[in-house]
Amino acid sequence: MGTRWRIRKRTFAHVLTVDPVRQAVHARAAALNQPACLLTFRSPLDEIAGLLAGGRPFYKPDWSPNVMGMVLEPTTDWEEVGELLTESYCVLAPKRLAAQVGPPAPPTG
Repeated sequence: MGTRWRIRKRTFAHVLTVDPVRQAVHARAAALNQPACLLTFRSPLDEIAGLLAGGRPFYKPDWSPNVMGMVLEPTTDWEEVGELLTESYCVLAPKRLAAQVGPPAPPTG
């Protein structure tokens, strides 16, 4: 179901299309009543409240303290997605590998 990117056996990103009837757990977490494309990723615990404060497209699944979700829509900011995925990788990667990636670059503009 969907596509996962992992470090060892732990998922740092997962993209899937959710049908509320067939994938009720994901649909409830994202408050969906129609099919949608979702991205789940890891976030540092101190950043979760900030992401949730903006509301949709972000949501908080309850299956892990540092897992966040995002509804992918036509208006999705792909630069932000890149930053979130880089950070998600760094949350799970061994320190040596995370150091090679470094923190996401600050937004330009």
